[in-house]
Amino acid sequence: MPMRGGRLPAGRADEGGVRPYERLLGSRTGRGAAALCAGALPALAFPAPSLSWFAHVALVPWLLLIRSAPTGRRAALDGWLGGTGFMLAVHHWLMPSLHVFIVVLAALLGLLWAPWGLLVDRFLGGSPSARRSVAAVAVVPSGWLMIELVRSWEGLGGPWGLLGASQWDVPLALRTASVGGIWLVGLGVVAVNTAVALLLAVPTGRRAAGACLIAGAVGVGATAVWAPRPQEAGSVRIAVVQPGVVDGPGSVERRFARSEELTRGLAGQDVELVVWGESSVGVDLSRDRERAERIAALSRLVEADVLVNMDARRTDGPGRAGIFKSAVLVGPEGLTGDRYDKMRLVPFGEYVPARALLGWATSVGKAAGEDRMRGSGPVVMNLPDGLRVGPLVCFESAFPDMSRQLTSDGAGLLVAQSSTSTFQHSWAPAQHASLAALRAAETGRPMVHATLTGVSTVYGPRGERVGTPLGTDVSGAAVYDVPLARGTTLYVRLGAWPVYGASAVLAACMGAAGLRSLRRRSSAPDDHACPA
Repeated sequence: MPMRGGRLPAGRADEGGVRPYERLLGSRTGRGAAALCAGALPALAFPAPSLSWFAHVALVPWLLLIRSAPTGRRAALDGWLGGTGFMLAVHHWLMPSLHVFIVVLAALLGLLWAPWGLLVDRFLGGSPSARRSVAAVAVVPSGWLMIELVRSWEGLGGPWGLLGASQWDVPLALRTASVGGIWLVGLGVVAVNTAVALLLAVPTGRRAAGACLIAGAVGVGATAVWAPRPQEAGSVRIAVVQPGVVDGPGSVERRFARSEELTRGLAGQDVELVVWGESSVGVDLSRDRERAERIAALSRLVEADVLVNMDARRTDGPGRAGIFKSAVLVGPEGLTGDRYDKMRLVPFGEYVPARALLGWATSVGKAAGEDRMRGSGPVVMNLPDGLRVGPLVCFESAFPDMSRQLTSDGAGLLVAQSSTSTFQHSWAPAQHASLAALRAAETGRPMVHATLTGVSTVYGPRGERVGTPLGTDVSGAAVYDVPLARGTTLYVRLGAWPVYGASAVLAACMGAAGLRSLRRRSSAPDDHACPA
């Protein structure tokens, strides 16, 4: 079957003059499999493989495949299948919990990439001019960013696996995040992929693609030099308690006892805050005074407040009875009154969207049997020494707007309490921990990521790692001297402006297409016109 796009790699033809790759891509099954695999490639850029550099070329095979589509319909299908492959790859660790349902979800979310396939076909297909090549480097990444924005909605799974998150350990990317958040980082990564695809497959667009790469490099360099940097403002000693994997009967109480034991070992280390992980307490401390006093005794012993996390049933006013996940600050005298209830819940893990329709998911996986209750708003907690702490719970560290809001509200330290014990031997713990680096760089505030079973880690206000992480094989406590900072980043001041810029690019693209369509219609002969 002839290919409408540009050249494909050379290969030895068979007796009929058809090369092996042409035979593969010429069949529906072969091309579909190629699209699924091409879409899955970017997952290798995230932890645990953490091939950050690979993200800048990982989309190229997928882009070239879509470019070679014989029809627009096929390009949309390649986009959908590639998106499905991408969703499966970055969420593969959910399979033990959701089983076959993860395939259904991936296929549904993959539909978001179908219009992107049409966009790639429009700007990269055929032999684009230099002008269209330059436009492609702006439009194709803008389309990708809109997909990431839509799927970042909590009900669609949230912003896990945003392409920019693969750059969590790249200093230049972290500096870029301080200017435009993870959105600007992702936009740049897709732009590089688009330019590389042009260099490889479009002779008429190579100069334009090269010029775009140079311009992008200059822009990143300028960002590194001139973007505002957080100003040092002393440090604070934070302790993280990670009890490790505790299974079997009585696991909640045994985990609590292990956390007590580890916290006692912090006495005399001059810490100012002790952080326990998500679901570290299985009762409502406002009702279980004995358990609350045990934590208060620990606070007196180590001479620091203890931030614990309750996963317990509670009544919080009329119509507000159920299970809450809450970050609670406990001081020497007991509960301080500072409490944050988790606002954004994990779909299927903590609630089932449209349970009346999708409740059957509980019978094929480990979906939540009962929906958790949501908090009403962000909370900034005050420590005795004046430091203000912005807590997040687990999944919420994936949302850049939440840490930005806490910073705007005056938080000097961000803390995420998490538990990924269900996915202990997968890529999930490392991926989750890496998000703290991006949140710290975006906001110019240090971030503590404390878990029950690892990976627990700390990042400074520039996204730099502080100390040594506690891995998934560790049961222990660690003390970190965490650098503090003052001032605000451009991202905190301006918000997700790259998203608005991408929207403007796409709007201009659609407007230009509509204008061209009107011109073609006005220049076409009118069959109903009266003869002169």
